[in-house]
Amino acid sequence: MKPEIERVLEVCAIGLMGDVAPHVSPSYRQATVLSTAVVLTSVREELDRIAERRVVENRALRELFRDALPAVEQTALRDRLAAAAGESDTAFRISELEAANARLRGLLIELHVLVESLDSPQAKRVESRIWRELQASTERRKLSLDSF
Repeated sequence: MKPEIERVLEVCAIGLMGDVAPHVSPSYRQATVLSTAVVLTSVREELDRIAERRVVENRALRELFRDALPAVEQTALRDRLAAAAGESDTAFRISELEAANARLRGLLIELHVLVESLDSPQAKRVESRIWRELQASTERRKLSLDSF
């Protein structure tokens, strides 16, 4: 038997909500059990999309860097942006995708600081693109429970 992690998390969450929480007191302990069940439900949802979201986001950041190159006159930053834009994810362990994402986001911050200080049309275009990507990134991270 191969337990599917999503199913295990689902069964645990349902068990906590339906079987355990109603029999727990005082109420703050019951609330803690219910909160744990909600967290397990969120983890289950995120588990299904965890690698894809990071690959998509890393690709979007690299494309943004490629498009931003003409607006960046600082050689050192432009070189780092070009290097990052030329990379791709080759390992799909979550820890490796997260590390790449952290590096890319650090570079995004540097780029954002720069373009906010410039007044050229190119810089304004890049800044607008950065804000669109930040919004898209937030949307990609939303869980179905966020609508409640």
